[in-house]
Amino acid sequence: MEFVQNFPFFSILLSLFSGTVTSMLNGKWAKRVNGFVISAVMVMSAAVLFFVLKTGESYTFMMGHFPAPWGNEIRVGVLEAFMALFFCVIMLLSLIGGRAHLKEEIAESKQNLYYILVNLLLSSLLALIYTNDLFTAYVFVEINTISACGLIMIRQNGHTFEAATRYMIMSLLGSGLLLLGICILYDCTGHLLMSHIKESVVTLWSAGGYHIPLVVAIGFICVGLAIKSALFPFHSWLPNAYGYSTVSSAAILSSLVSKGYIFLLFKICYRVIGWEVILDSKIINILFVFGLCGMIIGSLSAIQENDIRRMIAFSSVAQIGYIYMGVGLGTTEGMVASVYHVLSHAATKSLLFVAAVGLTDASGRSKKFSDLTGAGYRNKLAGVAFTVGSLSMVGMPAFSGFISKLLFATSCVQNTPYKMLPTLICLGISTILNAIYFMKTVIRIYTPVKGSNDSILVKKSVGYAGALVCFMVINVVLGMFSTPIVNMIQIGLEMFS
Repeated sequence: MEFVQNFPFFSILLSLFSGTVTSMLNGKWAKRVNGFVISAVMVMSAAVLFFVLKTGESYTFMMGHFPAPWGNEIRVGVLEAFMALFFCVIMLLSLIGGRAHLKEEIAESKQNLYYILVNLLLSSLLALIYTNDLFTAYVFVEINTISACGLIMIRQNGHTFEAATRYMIMSLLGSGLLLLGICILYDCTGHLLMSHIKESVVTLWSAGGYHIPLVVAIGFICVGLAIKSALFPFHSWLPNAYGYSTVSSAAILSSLVSKGYIFLLFKICYRVIGWEVILDSKIINILFVFGLCGMIIGSLSAIQENDIRRMIAFSSVAQIGYIYMGVGLGTTEGMVASVYHVLSHAATKSLLFVAAVGLTDASGRSKKFSDLTGAGYRNKLAGVAFTVGSLSMVGMPAFSGFISKLLFATSCVQNTPYKMLPTLICLGISTILNAIYFMKTVIRIYTPVKGSNDSILVKKSVGYAGALVCFMVINVVLGMFSTPIVNMIQIGLEMFS
């Protein structure tokens, strides 16, 4: 075994261990340790990605070198390594972009606690990406939930307490359904290792036995993860959680936490249940319908908002609907489009939240649209960044959102005759609605205010400016150089099974 093959395990262990170390440090040193850990994991993930691309094969790593059922396994392929690398980049930039506000929004005595939660969140995301054991995935789902709840309420005001309570209630409901599904699968198959479960499920399904229990298990798992990732109509917790938390927390929650649950769903569809069984169970048709509804309802809710942070949050409901709609198409092309949209949404939504805080800073800290008039002149970089993010969400060429919508449109016309027309109609309606609320905001921030001096620029830190520039570059790279990324996703999905 090559030494680089140990890196996924090292990444998870380093993130967990750093949480313990950070608890003994003050805020300044906790920030440094957190930055070092994310950077180290990012480098290790890049090395793993290069290794699996070179070998062209996925591999398993047995922790403690004990085979199942005594030991636990990590399975690494192209998609896992790439997703781990991408998540680290987004998390690091989100923290850098919102770092200046952490000092104001969080008491100094609790700043090290914030970085403890971030480290635990990183470890849980990495575990969800890499683990090959279904119960281990559930354990880290709970760690992810607790960490995310802490990131919401650490700001400590009435809104965040309410948002954290709603988030916890809905997340626990989703976790309970996920656990019930796992228990039923274990009862039917006697295994917790993903590859072993798949062998048993395929055998049972083809033999015609346990159809009802298996369909119930698949339904519980899908609904549980849909609740945790805020698929319509389970999205009521999302606007307050994203709208009132710190800017870094909002960027991380919207771009990474929900995507970790969705990535786990991808793994379960391919590696635990089997894609053919998923198609035969017809569960994806339900996900397809709710995905289409989410695309429209999320956008309509965003149009009605008068708060820029909550508008961006409701936009996430629509974008998560896109992902589930792609899964619901039931084709490999649809799944590729969904995975690509995970990347596009992660990069763009973080950009929007970080840019929005620059616009609100330039408007007396107000998040109301009436006060944001001319903010693009008062904070020029934030205005440009928000415009780039908005154009991406609308689906303008040269940005990542255009590639996502193009992939969804092309995938729905391939082998999906009954789903093609609803998909194209909802794509068109959602795109128009996206243009209404995002372009309305862009016009607002670039509308001069009579009698005001919009030439006065708001001071911004080097880290904040660098984060915005990097987010914009990532967005353009995803939009202009999508072919190798799509090819990588296709290879990764083939390795999944």
